[in-house]
This record gives sequence, C-alpha cells and structure tokens, in this order.
Amino acid sequence: LLLAACGGGGSRGDFDNSDPDWLIPKNEIWDGGPGQDGIPSIDTPKFERAGDTTFVDPAERVVGVLVNGQYHAYPHRVLDWHEIVNDVIDTDAFVLSYCPLTGSALAWDVSDGATNTEYGVSGLLYFSNLILYDRDTGSRWSQMLQQAVWGERIGARADQIQVIETSWQTWLSMYPDSMVLTGDTVITRGYNGYPYGQYRTNSDLLFPVPNLDNRLHPKERVIGIQSSTASKAYQIDSFGSTTQTINDHVDGNPIVVVGNSDLDLAAIYSRELDDGTILDLIPIQDQLPVEMSDSEGITWEIFGYAVSGPRAGVQLERTTSFTAMWFAWAAFYENTERHFNQ
Repeated sequence: LLLAACGGGGSRGDFDNSDPDWLIPKNEIWDGGPGQDGIPSIDTPKFERAGDTTFVDPAERVVGVLVNGQYHAYPHRVLDWHEIVNDVIDTDAFVLSYCPLTGSALAWDVSDGATNTEYGVSGLLYFSNLILYDRDTGSRWSQMLQQAVWGERIGARADQIQVIETSWQTWLSMYPDSMVLTGDTVITRGYNGYPYGQYRTNSDLLFPVPNLDNRLHPKERVIGIQSSTASKAYQIDSFGSTTQTINDHVDGNPIVVVGNSDLDLAAIYSRELDDGTILDLIPIQDQLPVEMSDSEGITWEIFGYAVSGPRAGVQLERTTSFTAMWFAWAAFYENTERHFNQ
C-alpha cells in the first residue's frame, strides 16, 4: 500500500538530479519510492452536488475552497491516494494539494499565463512533505514552503487560496449546494481504505525529519501561521466544544483565530481592514457558516466574508496559515510559539 501511495522504503538523495542548485538542503530530500507521477494527480476532476453524495462518511475530513463564488470540496479519502487535484472554476485554474504524510492541504492560484497550469507529484519529499512539480517548466515546489525550490522558476512563491479543512458533516451543514469531488477518476484507487495503516495516530515517521519537537504528539493537528520572523500554532483539539475566537498578534500583526474542536474547524485571518480598522471579533454559536461578529454587529463567515451590515461582501485578509501535523510544522518553522500549552 505504501508503494502505491506516497512512498515507502525510499532513500536520501537517490533521485536523478545532477543540478546542485536547490533552495533547500539536498541531503534532506528523500525519494518516496513511486517516482514522478507514480502517484497520479487528478487532472479531470468530476463532481456531484454535496447534498446528493453518499460517497463520504460524516466524520471524514474534506478540504474546501471558494473560487468565483463556487464551493468545491475534496474528500481526504481521494486525496490520500492522489495528493493533487488540478481544477478550474469558470476560467480560474488552481491546484489543490494534500500531503497525507504531513496532513497539510493547500491551494494555489495558477492562472498566471503558464502554457500548462497543471501540477504533478514529483515523488520527492522534503521533511516528509510533498514536493510538487509544474508541468509547464518542470520546476519543483515545496508544498509547505509554498515556493519553487528547484528549476526554471526557482524562488517563485505560490499564490495561496484560502482552504477550509473540516469534517464532511460540518461542511455539508454549511454548504449543502456545493460540489464534492467523486471517486470517478481515471486511475481508481482503494478509496474505502487508508493507505498508511496507523500512521495518522501513532508516533512513527516514514522518513527521518530534523527539528523534532516533543512538546506535542508528532501527529497532533495544528493550525499554524507564519511570517518572515515568527510562527505560532494552535491545536485543533484545544478550541473546545463551542466556537472560540482568539484575537491575537503574530509578529506585531493583528489576527483572529476562529476554531471549534467538535466541528473540526479552524481558520486564521488578519483583523486589520484596508481602511486601518482593527476588529475585535467574538464567536457566534450554531449559525454555520457564520462564525464571528464584531463591535459594529457585522457577522463574518468561515471563509472570512462579511455577510451582514455595512461591510457586507468585505473579506478579511488571508494569512499565511494552514493545518498540518505538529512534527511537520515544527520541522519547517523552528521555535514555533504555541497558544495552547497543554
């Protein structure tokens, strides 16, 4: 199963590359085993209405995006086997990637004039994390660094799109008319089985990772935010059974973290609006997808949009934040501060 998915039994530096010009330490790059495109990306995704699907169980996780006013959800049970979905909504092309070894899901806008906007799985890993390659230039991209680390586009940074990762039952309650990725793929995998055994809950790693931080269980899911000089993480399981907002600062920048452990839901946004207003946000209970309100009585939904009041339609600024397993976040961002210290 491992050889059919991210890899297993790979080795350090045995990939075919004679160019030493990498932005990341070459001796920390591992060959996962299957080789380039050995894990097939989904390039012609097929969807059905979320309210009609029976494909996903309520407690399973999905990754959701909002592009051009349309919501798409991608079940983990498919992403575990393919890792990359190349999608287009209207004319906006984007790539959604999920690395099952680090539990990190990210989406990038790729409507940048490239001849081929598709991305594939390179078969390489950095700190156990997926390295993508773009099919326009062959450049390699570190998923969690969100940057091209080798090739013609070396140094280029990805244009992140907000994603919301949550349970299927929570997503369905928020967006029943959204579209959900089906298991109807060109290369079908065992979508009723998980390819990594007990990996999600045990302490084992398949590949050596430096900077291991034992303050948390290595597979603890955190939502983290990072800037050029600071990093902070919030455990998903520590928000509690009711929605909580944390008005915080990271590297001097005002942010809000909203989360609910029972809903398996969390997001981080800037609290500062374009006009300089800094919001103080409080939680709203039981009104999904609305999760927050401010002192003006304006309500905000989980993708950061104001849905009522004089600011209706305004969106909170996205931050460089995403969910990942603790060991991976700590490896990429050393000396991360934790909000919840239990």
